[in-house]
Amino acid sequence: MTICTLRHNRLEERCLWSRWSDGGLGAFFWEAWAKEVICAGKHLNSVPEGFSSDAKRLDLSYNKLKTVGRRQFSGLPLLQELDLSDNLISMMEVEAFQGLQNLRTLRIKNNRLKIIPVGVFSGLSTLRFLDLSQNEILVFLDYTFKDMSSLQILEATENDLVFISQRAFVGLANVVELNLDRSNLTSIPTEALSQLPSLARLRILRLTIPAIPNNAFRRLHRLRSLVISSWPTLDTLASNSLIGLNLTSLVISNCNLSQIPYPALRHLVYLRYLDLSYNPITAIQGNLLGDLLRLQELHLAGGSLLRIDPGAFKGLTNFRMLNVSSNQLSTLEETAFHSVGNLQVLRLDGNPLSCDCRLLWVVRRRLRLNFDGAQPTCAYPDAVRLRQFRDFSEKELPRLFTCRPARIQDRRPQEAKVEEGTTVLFSCKADGDPAPAITWISSHRNVISATGRIRVLPNGTLEVRYAQVQDSGSYQCLAGNAAGNDSLKVGLYVKGVPRNRSIPIFIDDAWIEPTHMTQTANSSSQMAKPYPFDAKTLIIATTMGFLSFLSSVAICFVFMFFWSQSKGQIKHTATIDFVPRSSMGGGGEGSEGGRFTMKLI
Repeated sequence: MTICTLRHNRLEERCLWSRWSDGGLGAFFWEAWAKEVICAGKHLNSVPEGFSSDAKRLDLSYNKLKTVGRRQFSGLPLLQELDLSDNLISMMEVEAFQGLQNLRTLRIKNNRLKIIPVGVFSGLSTLRFLDLSQNEILVFLDYTFKDMSSLQILEATENDLVFISQRAFVGLANVVELNLDRSNLTSIPTEALSQLPSLARLRILRLTIPAIPNNAFRRLHRLRSLVISSWPTLDTLASNSLIGLNLTSLVISNCNLSQIPYPALRHLVYLRYLDLSYNPITAIQGNLLGDLLRLQELHLAGGSLLRIDPGAFKGLTNFRMLNVSSNQLSTLEETAFHSVGNLQVLRLDGNPLSCDCRLLWVVRRRLRLNFDGAQPTCAYPDAVRLRQFRDFSEKELPRLFTCRPARIQDRRPQEAKVEEGTTVLFSCKADGDPAPAITWISSHRNVISATGRIRVLPNGTLEVRYAQVQDSGSYQCLAGNAAGNDSLKVGLYVKGVPRNRSIPIFIDDAWIEPTHMTQTANSSSQMAKPYPFDAKTLIIATTMGFLSFLSSVAICFVFMFFWSQSKGQIKHTATIDFVPRSSMGGGGEGSEGGRFTMKLI
């Protein structure tokens, strides 16, 4: 005798499963008022029969069921919830759930399904929740879910999906949430997803796709939350990959992004929550997130952040929370924010922070800012090492959180008067705490970069290679840190040289020696001569051509002669009569005719 539990109005009663005298499976005998039937973990090998027709919930989980036959539950028209999870089901027949016209929830989690035949879910027009997770499903075929017009949530995580047909989701007009996880998809099923016009939440986890192409989520205008996580090879988002979406929440975590995908994000003007955690991102650059006008939270924990540039959050008037914990940041300057007064939550823990004047603004707000239970800790200098921000008193802040302004060490005048083609170096060394940044300004008031003919070397030295007359002028070195700036001007005067002197010329990112150019020009001139052959060559060529022509003609005549001889008796003469025209044109009646004979060869 097997005992199952019957529940009715939260009161539990026991019901007995009897066996007929012939040893076959008997029927369940339930009272007419039965509502819930709990037969979980009863080692059932098949679905029993005889359930009361007014049952609202049936739990057959944790058994040994292997198949679900056609119209298996047709006698339960009032059933609203069916749980077949954690069995050994490998096959479901077409119309397996036909007759369950009131079913709202169907769980088939953790079974052995590999394929779902089209028509299995026919008749489930009222179903709202379907869980197919933790099976071995390989493919979703066209029209697999076509009769499920009321479905709202589809769980398809942890399957072996290799393909989702373009029309697999046809008919799912009301699905608002789709979860895919641990599949073998090699591309985003764009066409299939576009059949879900009401989709609001999409989670795609643990794929091996390296890039998200343009228009990957087209026609998903109602999508509000997108989660892309644990794609270890994902390193690229095309600039229009998220175009057309009106997301309010975006998570791209545990991937391989080396930088924030600014071009892809700029379209998301409704975005409020952005999580890029656990990516090898090294910097948050300045003035590139301004299009995200409604952004309130940014999470970039567990990355490789080395710096957050000034103006990184410029224009973000609604910005409330920043989580950059467990990175490699040494500081976070106040100038990164549009307004630090709006900031409510800041996570800086897990960074090698240098506690100097750049972090003074954070420490002074340590009582108002919410550190989410994880206090920032100083790593440098040694005097405050391992001290948490909350441990500092207000009196010691001016003494400990200090900086030394940038100062250029050698301020002796530097002027160079050189001839064209000379390489010139201008030194600019500075010290300070923190270490100052060196910037050079050209005579045309432009910032000089680290590449090109005129460039700034890693040690801060200005290099002018192969100086030209137009390079003349004054150049300014700027050394600056959080505590202050210093500057130094140098002068360069370049004298022109005679044109016959060899001076390299910079063309197309390469230097070309004038001697080489001259040689090239001479070669071109020689190749442009109007008569490339002498008279002797011309005579020989003409003679050979004439002899070749005569040989060809002779061969033709010989061939024609032998051909005519092979035709037998041939007439060798031809007589031709003619009538001459008058001098006035056209022959008259009085004109006399003539005749001549032609000999044929």
